Formats: sequence, structure tokens, C-alpha cells
Amino acid sequence: MSEQSVDEQILTLNPVVGVSLEDLLKSAMKVLREGVVQPTVAAQHLLEFNAELARILFGASDMSPNPRDRRFTADAFSSGGLYTRVAQSWLAWQRTTNQWVEAIGFEGEDLERAKFIVSLATDALAPTNFLLGNPSALQRAYETRGASLVKGLKNLVHDIRHNHGMPSQVDKSAFAVGKNLATTPGAVVYRDDIIELIQYQPATDEVNVCPMFIVPAQINKFYLYDLSPEKSMVRFLLESGMQVFVVSWRNPGPEHRSWGLADYIHSLDRAIDHTRAIAEFDKTHVVGACAGGITLASALGYLAGRSDLAKVASLTLMVNVLQPTSEDSVMGLFASDEAIETARKKSARDGVLDGNDTARVFNWMRPNDLIWNYVVSNYLHGEPPPAFDILYWNNDTTRLPAQLHSDFLDIFKDNTLAKQGALQIDGVPVDLAKIDCPAYITGGTTDHITPWQACYRSTQLLGGEITYVLSTAGHIQSLINPPGNSKRKFFSNPETPPDCEQWLAQAEENPGSWWPHWVEWQRNINAETKPAPTAFGDSDHPELAAAPGTYVHE
Repeated sequence: MSEQSVDEQILTLNPVVGVSLEDLLKSAMKVLREGVVQPTVAAQHLLEFNAELARILFGASDMSPNPRDRRFTADAFSSGGLYTRVAQSWLAWQRTTNQWVEAIGFEGEDLERAKFIVSLATDALAPTNFLLGNPSALQRAYETRGASLVKGLKNLVHDIRHNHGMPSQVDKSAFAVGKNLATTPGAVVYRDDIIELIQYQPATDEVNVCPMFIVPAQINKFYLYDLSPEKSMVRFLLESGMQVFVVSWRNPGPEHRSWGLADYIHSLDRAIDHTRAIAEFDKTHVVGACAGGITLASALGYLAGRSDLAKVASLTLMVNVLQPTSEDSVMGLFASDEAIETARKKSARDGVLDGNDTARVFNWMRPNDLIWNYVVSNYLHGEPPPAFDILYWNNDTTRLPAQLHSDFLDIFKDNTLAKQGALQIDGVPVDLAKIDCPAYITGGTTDHITPWQACYRSTQLLGGEITYVLSTAGHIQSLINPPGNSKRKFFSNPETPPDCEQWLAQAEENPGSWWPHWVEWQRNINAETKPAPTAFGDSDHPELAAAPGTYVHE
């Protein structure tokens, strides 16, 4: 599986902003209404479509699929025969519907929403999604004497019974947390109702005196940072001589509906203090990614407002957006005020925002990669879903308590983090400009979830010395970026002008992973070392459970 295809399937904070399938249906109805009241526009494009069909029938059409469209790679689609005409007919219909939508008169975000709705319909009816329209599926059925179709039917029945009717994206039986994922030695040294704090066993005789405190997103589980040994950020940091502590969030139930952003911030504040006490150092490097970065930045803004930021040595924000806009993702196009309030009411009624619900919505945001791709492979080809660690992690969804979901919606809707004092925690106004510790911010060149330009905006919000690094990869591949990949490179620039494109134009290209650059940046803040601790915790923080802890299994 390619790196790009993996990144296209990653679920992050985006689905919590309020989009539902009902919102998509409303947009679809709007497109249809506009089409009905302008029949002459539809008739004109229908005539053009029929003319193109005539050219296709007589072999005079020059239409061809995009070479990068994986649906039409079978030789039959380029042989000039029946399947070439089938593909050309579908492409003609796709082009006609897009032109029709543009001619109706939609503008701006309305036009983008309409295009997206039309693409859902055209992609659903692509010939490759059906047995007779998919030459590779027919060939496989012939070669296996129908066995592939039998296996595909079994896969379908399994998904109806066990996967909410959605095609499985990963073979979950291939992985087990604590056995072949999240295996780095460590121990839970602090636990409250919201988090477990995991301390990892040092891998070097000497360690940096300043510990690292990593905050994952609440909508996924923490072990993204400790997947297989060769991909583990935790192991890399340990082998680089760092002391590593990681937060593992509890998976809340309806009974925890009242937990809000303030509760999560207070829990982080306590965990930071416990980390400092165990490491016997007065400061800690703090690290957050995705939605975890939103929570962490809010926490640091709260600490700054309380004049308590001195315990933070540095801040790292990875693939994280603190100043969101509707243009950042397809999801944002549908996050109207009405949609956001509907989502808020639903989670308030249920007590939680369920990860399975957000995953289903996200799947429909990228149906070719997340639905139809697996319909073809699982059902038409009869193949088992892939065994891939990142996809297993991505499908190991969690819930958000209703109040935290509501708080996230406010941040997205009102852009409160970017406005001085608009967000308050227990009466303390949050001002990101008061976060004056050194900050390291990352983005990915092909990240479609948190676009690198959106990540770059944070350089203008924080008050300390900023280092921005841009990795040549997508959302997850830029984050989980171990050294050793010869294709890897990243851009760096000590200056952070307001214009991100100006930053890139003046940036230096560096070979390899940004991880070593990041560790060196931390050492420049504090290079002092000490003998590595030989036990977990201390007398006040006894070992409560072996890593990966208990909350990760909920």
C-alpha cells in the first residue's frame, strides 16, 4: 500500500466539526432544485453528452482516464474495445455533470459543495464498482472458477454483520496492542479519570535531563507514536537519549458527558507536574499533534495566563491547525452553523461523539479511497483487507465526551484560539501570543487533512522563537517519519515571515527525516545529561501497570 493511499484514509479531528450524512443530502437536494428550475441548461448539456456518446460509439472520441486514476489501470480500458467505450462513456457523463453544475450559477463555497455532491453520485456509478464493468474482477472470477466471488460474498456478509455494513479497510486479526503494536517497554506512573501517564524505559546510559511529554489526539489512541519498532517515534527518541512520557487518553462513555476542554487541560497540567517530579527536572518539552495540539496549545495559553509557563521548556506542534478555516478541507465546506449546532445537539443527547460515526462520515468525504476501493478489492476481487499497522490504529476509534466535542466546535466555529482572550479556561483568558517558549511546528507538503499552509499560520500566533519544518509527505507519513527512507526530505528556514509561500521560496532543502533535526533542536535548548533512571516512577509515583496501560484497551 502506498504512502499516499495510507494518508488518504486517516481519520483526525475533521469529522467532529459537525458534518453528517444529512448535511450531504441537503446539499444534494439544493443542487437538484436548481437544476429543475433551469431545464434549458440541463437540456443543452444533455445534447452535448449525446454528441460525445456518438463519437465514442464510432471510436472518434479522444477521452481517456487520468493516468493516475487507479480504477482504470486494466489493459481492457485502453485496448480500444468495449471497455474503452464504457470508460469513455462514464468520463463523458462525469464531465457533463460537472459542466452542468458550473453552468447552473453556483458561486464560491456553494459551487464547491455542489461539485462535491455531484462527484459522490458519479463516483458511485463508476463502472469499476460493478462486476460486469470491472474487467479485472471478471478475469479473476474466471481464473479462480468463481472462488473469488464466493470469497467476496463472505467478505460482504462479514462486513454487514461486524462492520456496520461498510467495507473493511484492514485485517484487524493481524494486530494486538501490547503484542505486536505498542511494545516499547514502559509503565503507567500516574492515572486519573481522564489520562494515564506512561513513562518509557531509557535506551541509553545517559539521558537528557529535560523530559519529553507527548500529547496525542483524543479522537485516536496514543500508540500511533509507538507502532512497530521501526516506525516508533518513542523508540527513536529513547535511542536518541531522551526521557519520554506519553499521555494515553481514556475512551469516555456517556457517563463522562460533562468532561470538557477545561477538564482535559487540568489533567494535562497535573501530568506535566508529575513528569517533572519523576524526571527530577523543573521543565519539560511538550509535544502535541492534530487535535492533541489544540488541547496542548490551549493548556499552555492557560498556563501563560496563570504565569505558570516557566515549567515548559519548549512546545512542538505536529500537523496541527490552531486557526482553522472552511477552505482547509472538504469537511469545512459543509460545516455550516446549522450543521455544527445539529452535531452539538446530537452528542449532547448521546453523551459522546462516537468514533464509528465520525469514521463513517469521513469515509464518505473520500469515497473512492475509503469505500469503492474496498468494495472492489474485498467484494469483486475477493481479497482480504490489508494487514497494515497504521490502518489498524486508524480503525481503533475512540469517543469524545459531549462537552469536549462542544468546546472543539466552538474553536472551529468562532476561531477562538486565534483571538486574544476569546477562549477562557476557568476565567483565565487564553492568549497564544503569551506562549513565549521556543516552538517547533511541522507540516506535510501533501497533507490534505491539515494542509501545511494552515499549519504554518501558527507561526504568527505564538509569541516565542519559532522553527517551522515542512516534510515532503502527507499527514501521517510526515508525522511518523523515521530516518532511513532515501526518498524523505524536509524544508527548513530560520525565518517565519507572514507569507508561507515566501517562507518556502527561501527555505533550504534537507535530505532525510526531520526527526534528527528536531532532537538536535531540543538539545540546543538544553544539552545537559545525567545517568539514565533504572526504575519507573518514584516513591510518590509507583508503577501502576505495564505499558501500554489499561485505558488503551477500552
